Amino acid sequence: MAPSIKNNKKDTENDLQLDKYNNIKKTIKSYQKFIKENFKFVGENFAYEARSIHYNPKKKPKGIYGNASKKDLIELKEEGIDAQMIPWVEDKDN
Repeated sequence: MAPSIKNNKKDTENDLQLDKYNNIKKTIKSYQKFIKENFKFVGENFAYEARSIHYNPKKKPKGIYGNASKKDLIELKEEGIDAQMIPWVEDKDN
């Protein structure tokens, strides 16, 4: 059996990559928390609700979040409706 030798350079690189990953995940989770606390979740009806808010002057503009396909986002952008896609991390620790 060969002895186990620790490669400090490789371990340091792996630690740096893990730190970067954890920092990014922490940032995304903080954005998610802000969004959940300040915006209304509309689920799969995101494109419909965004159009409804944009085209109906009687509706009060409000922040919403939900699910939309890339096609829906492209169509919204073509209509002049600002919508952004952000990465979403599940609450489970992986």
